Amino acid sequence: MKQKAYTAAGVDIDLGNKVKATLPQLLAATHRREVLGKVGGFGGLFALDVKKYREPVLVSSVDGVGTKLKIAFAMDKHDTIGADLVNHCVNDIAVLGAEPLFFLDYLGTGKLEPHVFTEIIKGFARACAENNCSLIGGETAQMPGFYQAGEYDVSGTIVGVVEKSKMLNGQKTIKRGDVVIGIESSGLHTNGYSLGRKIFFEQLKYKPSSRVPGLKGTIGQELLKEHVSYGPLVQKLLKRFNPSRITHHASFGIRAFAHITGGGFVDNIPRVLPKTLDVVIRKGSWEMLPIFKLIETKSGVPDDELYQVFNMGIGMVSIVAADKAEAVLKFIKAQKHKAWIIGEVVKGRGEARVEASVTPSETMSVPTDD
Repeated sequence: MKQKAYTAAGVDIDLGNKVKATLPQLLAATHRREVLGKVGGFGGLFALDVKKYREPVLVSSVDGVGTKLKIAFAMDKHDTIGADLVNHCVNDIAVLGAEPLFFLDYLGTGKLEPHVFTEIIKGFARACAENNCSLIGGETAQMPGFYQAGEYDVSGTIVGVVEKSKMLNGQKTIKRGDVVIGIESSGLHTNGYSLGRKIFFEQLKYKPSSRVPGLKGTIGQELLKEHVSYGPLVQKLLKRFNPSRITHHASFGIRAFAHITGGGFVDNIPRVLPKTLDVVIRKGSWEMLPIFKLIETKSGVPDDELYQVFNMGIGMVSIVAADKAEAVLKFIKAQKHKAWIIGEVVKGRGEARVEASVTPSETMSVPTDD
């Protein structure tokens, strides 16, 4: 049978349809009762249950995975990339107090490889199920000649909801003397990979398969560790420390969250600060992950830049009322996340800065017992 002209040009529609036929089974675990219809229509349908809210506010975000994809290509391992993307998006709306409702993905590639497509979608589905978020639609584009052989790009859009009265707004609620709690990351998450790849593969001449003392796995395995989702933890914290009976924002125990992504502490924390207050982060107040110790000691990059590019082992910060700090810290640890008191809110101009650790006599007023 003669090959179709479009297939000869590099776009196999029939293969695309065959691969997409497996989607219903892959996405079954992400189904929420509000979802109408099936994946594959011109638009995904979601019937928001407005009876659950007095004033529901929809919160949306869109993101990609960046050059972390280069590590996935090098290792031919694609089952974590989808989860990275979902979890990053979940965290971005979680900082406003929103819970995720549904997610849509975009995958662009030169030639559609069925096993790669399936691995990526499995990652999307697994993370959506873990975050109680429905995967209700997406787009797969075959664009021969546009991407390097064996490469692809992914992006995702998430939509969530929050009750207007419970929405977090640090610019109104953060006070001088509030405490900053840092929650551990799994590694680089999805940021800083252009510099990370330069350090490891060009400067230090490692390969993805290289083993380095202090790291449990290979460099490649370390760099592919999944972006942690803090969404379920955030919802539990808000339920416990910002209960619905509290209507005055100043009474919230949890003042704000900041997702530590590209820009590190320096660029992300100011997004939730009032213009009259600063956050001081204390270096050395948390257990730094081995991958960041390696970067810090071997890269030659100044600390100021490292703390603005990488999360340095802290994937999410919570700014909390000082009198609630110990209880919040204990609660986070009980949810199996490592966390530390890493800073405080001081008078300033809406900036975040990272400073050397204080001496024992100058330690922060709130003790950090484990």
